[in-house]
Amino acid sequence: MAEEAAPKKEEKKGEHPKDESKKEKKGEHKKDESKKEKKAEPKKDTVKHDENFKYIVRLVNTDVDGNKPTVIGLQNVKGVGSRVAEIIVNRAGVNRMAKVGDLSDEKVEELEKLISSYTDYAPAWAMNRQLDLETGEDMHIVGVDLDIRRKDDINLMKMIRCYKGVRHEEGQKVRGQRTRSNGRTGLTLGVMRQRLQQQGAAPAAGGEAKPAEEKKEKPATAGGAPAAKTAAPAAKAAAPAAKPAEGKK
Repeated sequence: MAEEAAPKKEEKKGEHPKDESKKEKKGEHKKDESKKEKKAEPKKDTVKHDENFKYIVRLVNTDVDGNKPTVIGLQNVKGVGSRVAEIIVNRAGVNRMAKVGDLSDEKVEELEKLISSYTDYAPAWAMNRQLDLETGEDMHIVGVDLDIRRKDDINLMKMIRCYKGVRHEEGQKVRGQRTRSNGRTGLTLGVMRQRLQQQGAAPAAGGEAKPAEEKKEKPATAGGAPAAKTAAPAAKAAAPAAKPAEGKK
């Protein structure tokens, strides 16, 4: 009996099965923390940039961002809009969504030539200067020349003193916009004090505004206008009295 009781005591001295489950749970908790730390680490860039990629491309004396698509990058040039850019890209046979920095030097030169010679293959309705005043031709101006032509046109309107030229000189709106509520300049800003004083509502120094006193009529004077008004009815009353006297004679 003593031998049988001995192994029971050893079981009691040994670790409890609940303690083993706690240790297993602690180990799982540590594994979860290690996973979270791995997830928190930033991902490294796996995109490989081409060595020949150009971040800035020079087109018609303007810097074009190389990361932009070709259709959008061409619109950085003055005088080239979305419609003109579509025509030029289709003419050059370039993918419209390809980045400008990925294009070869030959393609960039070709695009520049197509921009400068746009009037040779584009229709007249797609140009920005039709029936020029000096030459009478249809033109498409691009780059710095566009600003120069615009200044020349404004100076011409000022010289001939047309309506638009006068408005340009005064710094007012040119295309018929309203100026009552927007674009106001000069002394028209705010409410004028003179109008309030004329209405008799000018605020007094002490506080509230006092109504203007009624104007009293001035007494008649020998040299003033009121005396002449009073003399006229007296003359009318004397006239009928003179007529009956003439009849008796």
